[in-house]
Amino acid sequence: MLIDDKLLDEVAVKAKASERLRMNCDLRNSPADTSQRLLNALEVGTVMPVHRHRMTSETQLLLRGKIDVMFYDDQRREVQRYHLDPSIGVYGVNIPAGMWHSLEVLESAVLFEAKDGPYTPLAPEDML
Repeated sequence: MLIDDKLLDEVAVKAKASERLRMNCDLRNSPADTSQRLLNALEVGTVMPVHRHRMTSETQLLLRGKIDVMFYDDQRREVQRYHLDPSIGVYGVNIPAGMWHSLEVLESAVLFEAKDGPYTPLAPEDML
């Protein structure tokens, strides 16, 4: 699969039409591939709850758009904010396992995301 503007545009169109204002494109080789590699198209107004992944770090690389990625402490206080914008040379973050985080979309965006292991839904104790 070629990852180009055509693919990013296709995923972005689906995100705009989605009730959640975001859409994933699975980049795994097959359902048996237990990694998590995906494109995530995000529109302004999508709501990403503050959450954590206890068993894996998460890498986010911004391919287009502008977002802020926020880190939080256990009391839901923001402790760090990163402004990602490829046009100024700030491309991504690596989020350590167990770190509370969220993001805010400032301009229609497409992220490449990677995590270890198979997808598992977030447990209630992993959302603030």
